[in-house]
Amino acid sequence: MSFRVFIPILLTLFAWISNTAQAAGFPKPKFTTSYSKTAGVKTGDVIELVVKFDIAPGFHVYSEKSDCPEYDGPIRATLDFTPSNEYTLVGKFYGIGDHMVKETEIWNCSTGEFDKKGEFRQKIKVLKSISTIKVIFNGQICNESGCENIKDQPLQFPALTVSGEAIAAPASPENSSSSTETTVVETTSDSQIAPNYAPAMSGDYTPEYKREGGIKEIKQFQGQKAQEKEEGMMTLFILAFLSGLTALLTPCVFPMIPMTVSFFIRNKSRSAALRDSFTFAISLIGLYTILGTIVAFAFGANAANWLSTHWIPNIFFTVIFVVFAASFFGAFEITLPSWLVNKVDKQADKGGMTGAIFMAMTIALVSFSCTGPIVGTVLVEAVHGGAMRPVIGMFGFSLAFALPFGLLALFPGWLNSMPKSGGWLNSVKVVLGFVELAFALKFLSIPDQTYHWGILDREVYLAIWIVLFSLLGMYLLGKIQFDHDTPNPKIGIMRLGSVIAVFAFVVYMIPGMFGAPLKALAGYLPPMSTQDFRLDRSAESEAGICRTPKYSDQLHTPHGIASYFDYDEALACAREQGKPLFIDFTGHGCVNCRKMEEKVWSDPKVLKMLKEDYIVVSLYVDDKKIKLPSNEQFKSQRTQKVITTLGDKNAELQEVYYGKTTQPLYCLIDGNEQLLQPAYGADYFQFQVEPFVKFLEEGKSNYKK
Repeated sequence: MSFRVFIPILLTLFAWISNTAQAAGFPKPKFTTSYSKTAGVKTGDVIELVVKFDIAPGFHVYSEKSDCPEYDGPIRATLDFTPSNEYTLVGKFYGIGDHMVKETEIWNCSTGEFDKKGEFRQKIKVLKSISTIKVIFNGQICNESGCENIKDQPLQFPALTVSGEAIAAPASPENSSSSTETTVVETTSDSQIAPNYAPAMSGDYTPEYKREGGIKEIKQFQGQKAQEKEEGMMTLFILAFLSGLTALLTPCVFPMIPMTVSFFIRNKSRSAALRDSFTFAISLIGLYTILGTIVAFAFGANAANWLSTHWIPNIFFTVIFVVFAASFFGAFEITLPSWLVNKVDKQADKGGMTGAIFMAMTIALVSFSCTGPIVGTVLVEAVHGGAMRPVIGMFGFSLAFALPFGLLALFPGWLNSMPKSGGWLNSVKVVLGFVELAFALKFLSIPDQTYHWGILDREVYLAIWIVLFSLLGMYLLGKIQFDHDTPNPKIGIMRLGSVIAVFAFVVYMIPGMFGAPLKALAGYLPPMSTQDFRLDRSAESEAGICRTPKYSDQLHTPHGIASYFDYDEALACAREQGKPLFIDFTGHGCVNCRKMEEKVWSDPKVLKMLKEDYIVVSLYVDDKKIKLPSNEQFKSQRTQKVITTLGDKNAELQEVYYGKTTQPLYCLIDGNEQLLQPAYGADYFQFQVEPFVKFLEEGKSNYKK
């Protein structure tokens, strides 16, 4: 017989062996069972049966969710319970952690899928001590090559001893049916299945952070960890860069620029001059960046929240800024010890690359009386955020500070076109003094809000700023003078432009005294809720409210949005109304939070969705005053300390649920605390309306699925 005859036979045999091996190789999920609560359970309590399973890499298991026709599509998961008089089912079982996938090749409908891990839960009402609970699981496991049914997989729950007298089981055959059919039982009103409940939301629910054993991992969306970009890095860099340029215009620095550059280009070859000047510039950048790195290690991300919100550092920063302002006004000079300056200056005289490095140190030390307050301002602003912010801030400052030295070494002819030193340099210092006072007020307002002191309400804050910048305008006009000022009877074009800009800013702020939003200053002013006198007060919608929110007499959400301020209360309302939950992790001292609220939330599209489509909860992570009732206090999973304040509870929720500590952070979840979209901060949206609208619309769409 020819070998060619055997080829079809061999191919058929190979295909059969391959398919058989593949089917036989489908790994079954590994199941574990447990109760949501074992200690202190009494008859009549409603608890949850928890079925968890691990799935081999590359495979997925279908959940009970599907919008396919009843007898079409992939095989949905089912749990069938053996009849028992020890418990009765409450509602339907539901999956946690699955995600909806569109099946387009065959069925053209969506189904829920578990990857890597899965979890089902079923509520039961305990009637007496439980000897065992037997369950049969049926479902389907698949990968790219095919599927295999999971048939009659037995599961068993251990015995559970409870207290209290036994309760007779209701005489209903539904008690023994598959839990895919809803069984309504006689329970308290809190565990009744309300109208409009999604099946996965019925009955009582214990938030994850309160469950026995706590949260095991950060919440995920479709297998991806919730992401949030480091907020405001580019904004901080630009602010620091502009601060560096400003420092160049101070009397301590500007006159030294031509002198320093001349030192490099005098009596040396062109190549040596370029080498030394660039060494000087790079050394200057390195010095300030190292300073930022030291601050980053000293005040890392863990200390940022304390620095941002506690009254001690903020009062200290306020005093420091007032001292800086007094220095700029000419009351005194902030200088370093002369022995340190002289010692470094001697090393700079050596010349060469070593001399260039020490000259950079000399410039940094000699100019400290002018640059110190500016550097301090940048660092104070930088530590209110992530650990890398001081490094980024000092790099931006030093890059601008060193830029003229490198450029003038390349083009020494530019020295002749530089403006001459004069009284205008002292004017720069005085202007900076007014700016420092304005910043001092900003830092004082943070503890005023977090501790509810009520000293700096919005109109008081605005009134002080209006007076400060009016005085600045008067100074620029020459109507006010300080001791070190040079009399200048004429007003130049640059000074006149500055006067117009300052008084225009004052006029812009005046309507804010009567309730104008002043969006350009969003984040730098206290929130609108602190203002007593407002011509226009938005009517608060009641669409997202189930009952009067706790803490609503002390906390507020802008634009008349009816919201909650306690996570548990908001989650219960979301489940009751069958709506997704919009979580706003915010803070009294959060600049970007106020910017998002004024520039994005105020948009009619956004407001309509927040008021009508979501339950909104604003979680202030930095509130220091509001204490939790004793029955709501709990032990932190991270620190093992008892959480006693609302602010600490909200900060704990943000870190253990989403792994983030910065605000704002926006999260959309369903009634089972599962993410409907990846969580994002303000930097992702860049204060633009359309990305935020898309974020809300996609979250709403995923919730419906």
